[in-house]
Amino acid sequence: MNDIRRTILWVIFGFSMVLLWDKWQIHNGHKATFFPSPSAQTAAAPAAPASATGEASVPVASSAAPAAPGAAAQPPTGSPVQPAAGAHERVMVHTDVLRLAFDTEGGSLVEGELLKYPESATDPKPFLLLDESAKRVYVAQTGLIGGAFPTHKTPMRVLPGPRELKDGENELVVRFESPDLGGVKLVKTWTIKRGAYDMAVRHEVVNTGTAPVSPQLYLQLVRDGNKPAGESSFYSTFTGPAVYTEAKKYHKVEFKDIESGKAEIDKSSPNGYVAMVQHYFASAWLLADGVARDLFVRKVDSNLYAVGMITPLGEIAPGQSKTLDARLFAGPEIETLLEKLAPGLELVKDYGWLTILAKPLYWLLEQLHKVIANWGWSIVALVVLLKVAFYWLNAKAYASMAKMKAINPRIQEMRERLKDKPQQMQQEMMRIYREEKVNPMGGCLPIVIQIPVFIALYWVLLSSVEMRNAPWIGWIHDLSSPDPFFILPLLMTASSLLQTALNPAPPDPMQAKMMWIMPLMFSVMFFFFPAGLVLYWLTNNILSIAQQWIINRRMGVPPQFNLPKFR
Repeated sequence: MNDIRRTILWVIFGFSMVLLWDKWQIHNGHKATFFPSPSAQTAAAPAAPASATGEASVPVASSAAPAAPGAAAQPPTGSPVQPAAGAHERVMVHTDVLRLAFDTEGGSLVEGELLKYPESATDPKPFLLLDESAKRVYVAQTGLIGGAFPTHKTPMRVLPGPRELKDGENELVVRFESPDLGGVKLVKTWTIKRGAYDMAVRHEVVNTGTAPVSPQLYLQLVRDGNKPAGESSFYSTFTGPAVYTEAKKYHKVEFKDIESGKAEIDKSSPNGYVAMVQHYFASAWLLADGVARDLFVRKVDSNLYAVGMITPLGEIAPGQSKTLDARLFAGPEIETLLEKLAPGLELVKDYGWLTILAKPLYWLLEQLHKVIANWGWSIVALVVLLKVAFYWLNAKAYASMAKMKAINPRIQEMRERLKDKPQQMQQEMMRIYREEKVNPMGGCLPIVIQIPVFIALYWVLLSSVEMRNAPWIGWIHDLSSPDPFFILPLLMTASSLLQTALNPAPPDPMQAKMMWIMPLMFSVMFFFFPAGLVLYWLTNNILSIAQQWIINRRMGVPPQFNLPKFR
């Protein structure tokens, strides 16, 4: 039975290694080795407009009548990369939290710096989320289809107005006006408020012709398929489009699935949003609930992908206009902020299948930070509270280990005496367990119960933008980056080895050796993990050692270090 308990622990460890390897394969662009995703049904790709032009010229949308919701209609194709100088200009706008650049070609948002978030703990330059440059593309665009109407490639006139939010002011307004195209003029008004990462975008469509028109408005996010700079190779985070509807809830779309035509999303919905997600930051187009919309993902150009929505504006009579309001979010994945903006938007901060546990853990961590005002010490305090909550479960586990440790000499002597009689050895072992009232599984099950909680906490710490550039003490200036001097990983390795030394030595010599090799192998990854994650594991190890030591003393089992024997 003792071997069964250790076998279960080895199965858990082996399964964890399989999951880590699978994630490693996916992170490096390979297919999952052990747990491949089921083949998605190919979504109906929207057809490109018949007269969409190339990159350097202004595209003209199809002159055909607009398609009904769900039909194959989409924005004009063509790379958003900046054409020749002089074709358009950039309009720079500053608020207290954002520095934005709008392009007069289409009135698109082509650059967005987050002033409260530096590039790194050592580089104070604001983090650049949206960008349109030779190195990368990540932009927000809108326009009209259903005729030769203004699109994101149409040169627009920017109206005069302030470009910087001054003290005492609460909002900035930037207005773009297109020329008449196809009997339609598009007026696009961006309103950015103080302290906000969401922007109101009003689209006023004016029929300047002599016949009714029925345009459709598209809103899309376009970015390249590259991983953000500085992403770790030792843990995987998602980069790419995401779509949310009430019917299908939140689902991510891999760039490779768009490439292969296997992306599966809701094609139409009266609610939801589309987003581009990366580690710590996201952007999303939001429409009011009840507004009909067609959803799409598509490949725009070489290594350029788009996710967006198309909504019909209905018929507009000559001389009349229609207005549709949307919002664009571009900022940090702060859970409490996202919850206020739109239903389900907080899910861009992805905890995976353990969301039900991760959300209350994040809430508790945030409450602790309000009191302690240091994210590092908040992590320590959270682990302490979890150890208190699981005290009796841990006590049962360590008490069982202490009993096993007390009878281990008898077990060792019996195994040596009956090593040539395995059946009698098993019967004798069961007799000893019954006499001593020892449950070999007692040290395993309480620990297994806690595993989902600590995995959920792992994802909370990995996903929370609050950890980014957050200092702890001394040499730890960024809890989201690895320890620059590897002090925390070395301490964590030492604590893991100390835990192993305090546990009962397995009767099998090979198992005994592996029980020492396992923490060493596991600890290697922590040298490259964020300092906040290592701090969490180190705190948990120290508290576990302390509790195990106390329980051993209470049960009359003096702490004994079972050192490895590799000869």
